[in-house]
Amino acid sequence: MMMKASSLTSLLDKCKSMSELRRIHALLFTFGVSQDDAVVSKLLSFSALSPAGDLDYSYKLLLNLPNPTTFKWNTLIRGFSNSRNPNRSITVFVRMLRNGVSPDYMTYPFLGKATAKLLNRKLGMAVHVHVAKTGHEVDRFVMNSLIHMYASCGDIAFARKVFDEMPTKNLVSWNAMLDGYAKCRDVNTAREVFDLMHERDVVSWSSLIDGYVKCGEYGEAMALFEHMRSAGPMANEVTLVSVLCACAHLGALEQGRMMHGYIVENELPLTIVLLTSLVDMYAKCGAIHEALAAFRACPLQRTDVLIWNAIIGGLATHGLIKESMDLFTEMQMVGIAPDEITYLCLLSCCAHGGLVNEAWYFFDCLHKHGMTPKVEHYACMVDALSRAGQVSEAYQFLCQMTIQPTSSMLGALLSGCMKHGKLDLAEVVGRRLVELDPDHDGRYIGLSNIYAVDKRWNDARNIREAMERRGVKKSPGFSFVEVFGILHRFIAHDKTHGDSERIYVMLNLIIDQMKPIEDSENQECCLYDLIGVS
Repeated sequence: MMMKASSLTSLLDKCKSMSELRRIHALLFTFGVSQDDAVVSKLLSFSALSPAGDLDYSYKLLLNLPNPTTFKWNTLIRGFSNSRNPNRSITVFVRMLRNGVSPDYMTYPFLGKATAKLLNRKLGMAVHVHVAKTGHEVDRFVMNSLIHMYASCGDIAFARKVFDEMPTKNLVSWNAMLDGYAKCRDVNTAREVFDLMHERDVVSWSSLIDGYVKCGEYGEAMALFEHMRSAGPMANEVTLVSVLCACAHLGALEQGRMMHGYIVENELPLTIVLLTSLVDMYAKCGAIHEALAAFRACPLQRTDVLIWNAIIGGLATHGLIKESMDLFTEMQMVGIAPDEITYLCLLSCCAHGGLVNEAWYFFDCLHKHGMTPKVEHYACMVDALSRAGQVSEAYQFLCQMTIQPTSSMLGALLSGCMKHGKLDLAEVVGRRLVELDPDHDGRYIGLSNIYAVDKRWNDARNIREAMERRGVKKSPGFSFVEVFGILHRFIAHDKTHGDSERIYVMLNLIIDQMKPIEDSENQECCLYDLIGVS
């Protein structure tokens, strides 16, 4: 009998599903050993912490124990803190206290994680009060979790107060503070913390790089990564996802390719997350065939909805409408359920391809599959109608929406009106855009251009004057050009670049070649000038 019970207990270590666990549990109960401490710990550990577990089963199991220890309560609190419903961690904690069980230094970090995921500062403060009452404020493990909690809830000042009052700090403490500033988009202070650190690990570098990316400072993110390559640790998945995102926003294809090479050279695992980032980067940098190659490098059984969205959206952006639709069909055949982003990509595809009927079909699919259309879905629908010349229908659609029109929706309609010569409606939409974004220079310029096209010069001048009276200045547009992996930034008529003279000679040569060739000698002179300044 004892041998059988021992064999069953060892089977718990190899358990892979809840159906297996339930069968083993039933047999252990039959043998009378289901209440043994080692058995209960293994049952709780799998059901509460395994991805294949069942937290409700784990909770029932805990409540049926005569005197569960703090460790067992912690196991369940930890399980719920990792779940989609971290609020139940607090419920279990309250039940634990009512049962007269005292929390320990392991309890509070799980509660801190739960309140951080809930973004509930009030609940987090209640946990902090309990930490103080039970004398755990001297524990670095606990205090580090509170720094993370306050920062996640947006209270970076209180997170800093906790950090400053810690008598001794370790690398985790500094990383928590650094990541907190980065999450709150205060990258200048995050950089100050980073520079003060005597020791840094991959988490330190990754947090600051991600902070720069989230604040749109992509060049700084790339520069910091280059510094990390020469002076810091090897990058991990988190670092590379942030850097690839920076490459995508900058359109830095060569640097993106170098990142791909870095992954391969350092034999880092090509996880689904990294492959999705590579697909997104290549697509946004214009290398759609490389995006497809990265997508096909992932076995279909490993794919998820995110990587399918990246490639479907990428193909749509490049005007490959049929290919995008074909991949959506393949996605359904593989058994991947589309989400709101999938339908957004498909609506964008329809807008680019002038497929109004298909756009209506996908928009209706959102309702059929229990999804609520977001602002972006409405904007894509307006864009699809407007591009196809159905501007009156687009305007009617806007008027019948249950939500207020946004700038993106009205901007799409305005573009359609201008493209198809509907200037009366364009004026209505343009004025509405100025009301919505009175400090946006593009709104005034857009309305002024409508009047200019209609030869209403006085109205155009009045709009420009209104813009000046409000103190709105036109922001210069700029472009990035990547040459040999280095990004160069230019604005119109820019002469600040070190190679401006040579650049303008080449531009003039290109302009001349675009014109009908009247005098070949002039071209020879241009070439001579170019050689002369090199």
